[in-house]
Amino acid sequence: MTEARPDVVLEGVVTEADHETYLQLPFDAPAGVTRLTVAFDYERAHRTTLDLGLVDPERFRGWSGGERRLVTLSAEEATPSYLPGPIPAGRWTILVGVPNIRKGVRAAYKAQVWFGTSPVGPSVSTFSEAPLRTGRAWYRGDLHMHTAHSDGSCCAQSGVRSPAPLYRTVEAAAARGLDFIAITDHNTTSHFHAMRELQPAFDRLLLIPGREITTFHGHANVFGPTGFIDFRLGAESLPTAGALMDAAEAMEGVFAIAHPLLPSGELCMGCGWTARDTDFSRVKVIEVSNGGAARATGNEEGAFSGIPFWHARLMEGLRITGVGGSDNHDPSLAPDIASAVGMPTTIVEATELSETAIMAGILAGRVAIDLDGAKDRSLDFVARLGEASACMGDEIFAPAGVVVEFEVQVRGVEAGRLEVIVDGVVTEGPSDPTLDKSFADPTFNFTADGADHWVRLNIRDRAGRLILIGNPIYLNGAGEGRPPRSGYKKSRT
Repeated sequence: MTEARPDVVLEGVVTEADHETYLQLPFDAPAGVTRLTVAFDYERAHRTTLDLGLVDPERFRGWSGGERRLVTLSAEEATPSYLPGPIPAGRWTILVGVPNIRKGVRAAYKAQVWFGTSPVGPSVSTFSEAPLRTGRAWYRGDLHMHTAHSDGSCCAQSGVRSPAPLYRTVEAAAARGLDFIAITDHNTTSHFHAMRELQPAFDRLLLIPGREITTFHGHANVFGPTGFIDFRLGAESLPTAGALMDAAEAMEGVFAIAHPLLPSGELCMGCGWTARDTDFSRVKVIEVSNGGAARATGNEEGAFSGIPFWHARLMEGLRITGVGGSDNHDPSLAPDIASAVGMPTTIVEATELSETAIMAGILAGRVAIDLDGAKDRSLDFVARLGEASACMGDEIFAPAGVVVEFEVQVRGVEAGRLEVIVDGVVTEGPSDPTLDKSFADPTFNFTADGADHWVRLNIRDRAGRLILIGNPIYLNGAGEGRPPRSGYKKSRT
């Protein structure tokens, strides 16, 4: 978690004289620190035991005894046993309890302290020190969920409605077999403390910090940072959508417009994206499938679908990744109901199961959306022209007259139909678009005309219902190329 050189190193030795005493290791924190991390270790010879605690210049911040060797604190969240809160400048003290050291034994200890003052943070994930799984794979997750930290609710023991504890959402996601989730409570950061506590117990389910920035002019999910982001769009402190994106980018967050075509009004304050000054060239992600919107209309392609909004941006020449999110507000919903946890599921190809890898896969466009949240369903395709190739999110140089070959991989669809969309219009695809087995690899060709195009895929079931959404491959007719998509750096502020 801590790759940088520590700002403070405190070393010493305990002996029999320290048995059943408390050592105080003082250090000074400068002004402007947003996160403080302590790593503590010692020689455990002959059953020597040392306990750990921490006091800031104003108050006691926690005591973990012998349970923790790495402790981190910020204004929003902290390692269990410790209190979140601002990091005041001044004299801090590491408390070291010595419950046991035998006669004649000497045990060296070392405490290292890091001061976080910039948006550069851990290289893996916010709440886990290592990837939960290694190796390139398609990982399945839900990017939009709410708990008791905003307006999520569930049934209490008596059957009445009650605020839904965050752990219930995490348990529902684990039961669904998801690999990652982002909990995106409205405008708050209070849920991050609970997420840090739960992550070690859910070591197969990556917990990604998020929040839904809820404004009068639209909603946007921001993934990554844990520090406060002002949501008062239109106020003096945040006059424009550009200022909102500035704030997210300053913390290296991934900004995703949520349910852009939901109506705004008394039933849903500011739900549709109406910020007139939006520079969409700065938007990297759009939620094109929202479980709540689908539930409201009974149809993934109803009036509230985000697909037309996404297509309009793609037709402007922008390259924006489409994702899905359940927008779940009740973790006890049956798994086949729209807006249940994991419905829809966003499927991301990533190099490992870590926050940085998942976000990088999303920004690269390596994403498909499973509208039913089926565990074994997937969609991918590749464009080939000679020795050149491109997959979802990539571009391929296709001058006029050449024939680009597309190879498709569809998994987990027993019966259905492949739909090819070019520049927002359904067009001719394979000679036989029928899918009649769970393992299918159809192909189709496209004759380039020298212009720029984007090509993506839908999969429909036997009845014509949309069940899988793919992201585009971009055909570059001029060969001028585009700058590579920006990578993802994890913020810890």
